[in-house]
Amino acid sequence: MHDVREATDGDVPRCAKLLEILFSKEHEFSADIETQSRALSMIIGNPALGRIFVGEIDGKIEGMVMLLFTVSTFLGQKVALLEDMVVTPEWQGKGLGSQLINHAIGFAEKEGFGRITLLTDRDNDGAQHFYQLKGFSKSEMVVFRKMLD
Repeated sequence: MHDVREATDGDVPRCAKLLEILFSKEHEFSADIETQSRALSMIIGNPALGRIFVGEIDGKIEGMVMLLFTVSTFLGQKVALLEDMVVTPEWQGKGLGSQLINHAIGFAEKEGFGRITLLTDRDNDGAQHFYQLKGFSKSEMVVFRKMLD
């Protein structure tokens, strides 16, 4: 069993490095440590925006997952967007990812959230299988984005 806890300001540099690992595998994103550090600090500094959970092994952060908060008018309650689920390559397949996502789901349930939504690359079969094992199902919704300056 690994330690999972809420991230603090002191965790920002390590979490930014984890995002570098994640973004190196994604098609639409590329890493920028300064930008990611600024975003992580925004979330940690304002818990109304969301929570970042980190998984530590022997005192070193080896994984993270983030929940960002909003409201669903359909459900009439708070909902969360699961973002930036990442475990270092050497710890993948050893239970840390499961522990992180279970912690995030438990937090959302305890706090009265009605749904967790996530996005993953269409061709990332491993991630899709993992999320399905954790109770997530594919949506018929299609993602659109508009980048703003």
